[in-house]
Amino acid sequence: MTVLLACPTGGGSRRRPPGEMSRTPKNILIAVDSFKGSLTAQQVCTALKEGIGQTHPGAQVQTLPLSDGGEGFLNVFQQALPGERIPVSVAGPLGQTVTAHYFTSREEFAVIEMAQAAGLILLSEAERNPFRTTTFGLGQLIRHALERGLRDFIIGIGGSATVDCGAGMAQALGYRFFDDTGAEIRDHLNGKLIGQCEIFTVDNVHPALADSRFRIACDVTNPLLGPRGAVYTYAGQKGAADSDLPILEKNIRRFSALLEAKFGREITRIPGAGAAGGLGAGAVAFLNAILVSGIELILDTVKVEQLLANCDLVITGEGKIDRQSLQGKVISGVVRRARRYKIPVIAVTGKLALDSEDVRKLGLKDIFSLTEISQDERRALQNAYDLLVEVGGRIASVH
Repeated sequence: MTVLLACPTGGGSRRRPPGEMSRTPKNILIAVDSFKGSLTAQQVCTALKEGIGQTHPGAQVQTLPLSDGGEGFLNVFQQALPGERIPVSVAGPLGQTVTAHYFTSREEFAVIEMAQAAGLILLSEAERNPFRTTTFGLGQLIRHALERGLRDFIIGIGGSATVDCGAGMAQALGYRFFDDTGAEIRDHLNGKLIGQCEIFTVDNVHPALADSRFRIACDVTNPLLGPRGAVYTYAGQKGAADSDLPILEKNIRRFSALLEAKFGREITRIPGAGAAGGLGAGAVAFLNAILVSGIELILDTVKVEQLLANCDLVITGEGKIDRQSLQGKVISGVVRRARRYKIPVIAVTGKLALDSEDVRKLGLKDIFSLTEISQDERRALQNAYDLLVEVGGRIASVH
């Protein structure tokens, strides 16, 4: 356990005196993201609640599974709003047929989780290869919703397996791409094929795109290109070797230049353009989308202020706390909201990968790391549920 001495500060007001909290809080909100590769957000909530209940059965515990745009994004909306989950057969990241879903609330808007069609969760580690993976299936999901009559879209783009700048998605929506011989590229566009694109046409684009609104839930602020861009920051976790990075960067730089020339707008430096292998930039170009904070969008949707109004303590967390956690992921979003009510926040994580200075920037009262408790990263992953039960008990005892 890493104990932080600095408690969160900030504005806001409450009905109780600022900072007042009994040793054993009676009203606790658990608002966490998934521990990717181990537990869903709901499972993390359940384990922590179980541990708190074992130590202090009288505590009133509310659970709020969260997502910042990746795994579990669809489920958050489904749990918060009335609506219907629509299954669609689409091309997966390697072209294999997968069943993905989108959610529609009263046919007013569609929520899409990109990872269901083009996510790392659909691939084994050996299958990861950004030269081959595509967002074509995402475009098929959008097309299905358009043909159902939906015109308002919220798309979570976390957890992607791709570095195609959204070209595959665009292809499924009717954009046509041609190589330097004038031949149409008919294979699903991917990180390799975008380097062969010379021109593209918009004549066959789905007509409903022009009348549609797209909000892209994005959890990072990276630009498209350069050392903080889509390739050099994220392509490694998608299967790229170090020697692949200059090639992928060249392809995405060349492709983005085509987009900027065609659409007459700069897209490479937009905060979030580098998200999801350049899908952030591609969505702005091809869909005229706006990029928004995924966690802020979700916290607004679930009306988190109502849950915080009478809360003594908030427990948040995600699988790994690192520098990305400072940018706009679940933990930073939850802390910002809790700070308005002067509610202390404790974080739980599988692995803590921040130095003490960056930890202080998060504004947490305390952090519990499963790897520090178990002293073994593999064991922490395998026994995450039981360790979280233990952590829940510790939190209830100490705080």
